Amino acid sequence: MTDRITVMGMVLSVMPVGEYDRRLVILTKERGKISAFAKGARRQNSPFLACSQPFVSGTFTLFEGRTSYTLSSVEVGNFFPELRGSVEFTFYGLYFCEVADYLTSEGNDEREILKLLYQSLRALSHAKIGVRLTRLIFEWKMFYLNGEGPQVTSCVHCRKEGAEGVFRVRAGGLVCAACAEKPERRAANDPDYRLSEGAWYALRFIASTPPERLFTFTLTDEVQRELCELAAAYRGEYLRHAFHSLELLENVPVGT
Repeated sequence: MTDRITVMGMVLSVMPVGEYDRRLVILTKERGKISAFAKGARRQNSPFLACSQPFVSGTFTLFEGRTSYTLSSVEVGNFFPELRGSVEFTFYGLYFCEVADYLTSEGNDEREILKLLYQSLRALSHAKIGVRLTRLIFEWKMFYLNGEGPQVTSCVHCRKEGAEGVFRVRAGGLVCAACAEKPERRAANDPDYRLSEGAWYALRFIASTPPERLFTFTLTDEVQRELCELAAAYRGEYLRHAFHSLELLENVPVGT
């Protein structure tokens, strides 16, 4: 016996199954990340042909079995057509979806990550703040939502508020000037990143702002370069995962 349920969410990835079916990974508001089979979705006349694609968001009606879900119908809210007209934009979107896929699980409350993903794809589509800044905001906010965001308002060692200092990745954020001088408080291979005032401000804003209000500021190219370098180091230390879409993205010429 199967039950029918309705969830709101977004398709993260799609893979073919058998001759005509597709398996969708959907990040949902109600049930976290789930997998659902779209029967016959690869047939030319299938009602699921267009909606069983990455970036499609909306309301999904599913049959819930004992071990899997089967797609019954989809009411599409947005499918972000702007992202499909550029290889660069497509790969950015796929990277965001791959990160969300890697960091979420079925049964968890993933509503904030779903909001961040949706708002990040909207920012990409509108291109008001640029793709690099959109990616930076997405990555740093995702660190926080995953519970691994850096401490940026007080020293990670002495807890002094408003202290000036350096950023250390392995330490987990801000190390004040006094603590930075103590050798016993430096982990091996944990260099000092001396961030500009603009970079510190951006990190603090991202840490404290909900996803729907994040994509409202701009940064100079120099500050973006600082945060790009730091994000790569932070991702390597705390996620330790090779994202296939990121490898593709970093080899795409700008403007393609």
